[in-house]
Amino acid sequence: MVAFDKEQEVKEILDKVRPALLADAGNIELVKVEDDEVFLKLYGTCQTCPVADMTMKDLVIYTIKESLPWVKAVNIGEEKYQIT
Repeated sequence: MVAFDKEQEVKEILDKVRPALLADAGNIELVKVEDDEVFLKLYGTCQTCPVADMTMKDLVIYTIKESLPWVKAVNIGEEKYQIT
């Protein structure tokens, strides 16, 4: 699978979770895909939200893990989440 295809797959997943983030004035964007790692950036209230870590694990990471088995790690800002 080429990098563009992987990026497109991640973007489609982010489009599915984005409405939940937008509902709280936040957003998320794909920065890049390197091999089996995804790099994301948070915007809006997601950057300072006290439960952002829980949201990332319960919503974003879970959705990526279930939908994209090739992903082994997700980096969101400074945080790196291993997917096992």
